Amino acid sequence: MRGSDLAESKGGGQLVSGNVPIENLFSLAGRVALVTGGAGRYGSQISQALAEAGATVLIAARRIGPCEQFAERLKADGFSAAALQVDLSSGDSVDALADQVRSKWGHLDVLFNNAAAVSSGPLEQYSADQWAETMQCNSTGLYRICRVFGAGMAERGAGSIINVASIYAAVSPDFRIYEGHPEMTNPPSYGFAKAGMVQLTRYLAVHYASRGVRVNCISPGGLYSPKMPDQFVTNYCDRVPLRRMAGPNDLKGAAVLLASDASAYITGQNLMVDGGYSAV
Repeated sequence: MRGSDLAESKGGGQLVSGNVPIENLFSLAGRVALVTGGAGRYGSQISQALAEAGATVLIAARRIGPCEQFAERLKADGFSAAALQVDLSSGDSVDALADQVRSKWGHLDVLFNNAAAVSSGPLEQYSADQWAETMQCNSTGLYRICRVFGAGMAERGAGSIINVASIYAAVSPDFRIYEGHPEMTNPPSYGFAKAGMVQLTRYLAVHYASRGVRVNCISPGGLYSPKMPDQFVTNYCDRVPLRRMAGPNDLKGAAVLLASDASAYITGQNLMVDGGYSAV
């Protein structure tokens, strides 16, 4: 079988012969995708993209209210979506989520780990207790949900796990950007957890490869919000080669690529979506 005749089925797993049209490679029709933190600033863009590509999108977070509201918006636009509750710091909650997915949808094709516990403040004011609290979600919770859903995907022989990291998994914050706004500075735990996420991605990619499950990572740069101070936005954009922050569509292509058969031969990678920030 020639390399040009190969394509992947259901995001991982066995190869099938024949030429596959490019629109089919990017299609997520008939697939079930779970996005944790799927109603937030980054997560809503990812959820929207997966829905537009044809997936049934399950939007999960600790606070289910925003998930329900966003799921209703997607359904009003003709897409398939549902809201679920999960607390990543609780093993029982993650297990209950997995049971709910299996009971109603049978299986999961795509897992997008976007949820994160967020805290801020400079090093001098960031306590060890804050560090430990965020790690319950950003580190232990990430491992827990990957292990639970990864096992189900491996049993089926197909699936795609995508972890949402950050540019701060690859570079340190440039503290000059935050001058005048120290409350916005990323705390030391954030980059630590995100860098660990990238390494866990590599580990899981190799661990699950023989069973048809792909594991990749997206590391976005800063996503613009009109609530951001003007000086911060100016400082940030001056640091980025493309001279702007990420916008409302800039994660969508990367999300669909890594969730779909278009990335059938990609696993264990960290895709930087940062306007060139980490290249300087």
